[in-house]
Amino acid sequence: MKQLKYHLEAAGVSMLFGLFKTLPIDIASALGGFIARSIGPYLRAHMAATNNLTLMYPKMTFSERHKVLMGMWDNLGRVAAELPHLPGDVLLNRMEILGKENMPKPGDATLFFSGHIGNWELTYPIAPLTGLTATLAYREANNPIVDKMIRDIRSTRAGTLFAKGSNGAIKMIRALKQGDVVALLTDQKMNEGMPIPFFGYDAMTATTIAELALRFDLPIIPIRIVRTGGCHFKGHIYPALQYEKTGDKDTDVRTILTLMNATFESWIREFPEQWFWVHKRWPKEPKKSDVKSA
Repeated sequence: MKQLKYHLEAAGVSMLFGLFKTLPIDIASALGGFIARSIGPYLRAHMAATNNLTLMYPKMTFSERHKVLMGMWDNLGRVAAELPHLPGDVLLNRMEILGKENMPKPGDATLFFSGHIGNWELTYPIAPLTGLTATLAYREANNPIVDKMIRDIRSTRAGTLFAKGSNGAIKMIRALKQGDVVALLTDQKMNEGMPIPFFGYDAMTATTIAELALRFDLPIIPIRIVRTGGCHFKGHIYPALQYEKTGDKDTDVRTILTLMNATFESWIREFPEQWFWVHKRWPKEPKKSDVKSA
């Protein structure tokens, strides 16, 4: 039954991807947004998003919250509809890139981090545009057939792809030793990691990127892709995170992760409708952080 479910889901995704690919990018993006806005509010994930938004913005009115959530579904649908167009140049031609001077030189191993904001699928293609080899660490889709479909599309813009996990960590280290850029989306829910302040509440945060940066003395560069309207974007490449090493690993990891979460929070506050609020980023009974959030 599980295999049948996988195949049925994959058939539906394949049909949608095929439809989106045949349509002009603007029409495909708008259609994806319309479908997600129409279906999203009836999904279980919508309640999780509502709870998260209410927790983070307790003074937000119902109409304001509804506007943010509908914007979130619109953005998510557009990302899905734009994905089949990633192998071509149409999406990249619609992105203005700011901060190119912050990119590393070819051969300088670097860690990129971003989150599920705007069209995050345009994060790793930035590297090849500036002459760098990009490696993408990603979370596998629950459906392995759909995962392969998405991986095949992403592979047209990334040098190497690997799923997060122990085997992925080995490949990540190998890529960094070769002088590649490794891109990670680090705003997802984690069952393990460190409790780090995020919107004033402790949220379990993955430690991998901080540990790699400290172990190999690597810069960590934040990258954000903002949707500026319809199917147009701005890619922001920021200066590497600045922090002082104390020599105490736990302290230094916590410092880096706190900076990263503060960066995410500032991005989300600017464009709350462009973040993926359905992540179960906080526990059911979140604990107020003792550390002041950004």
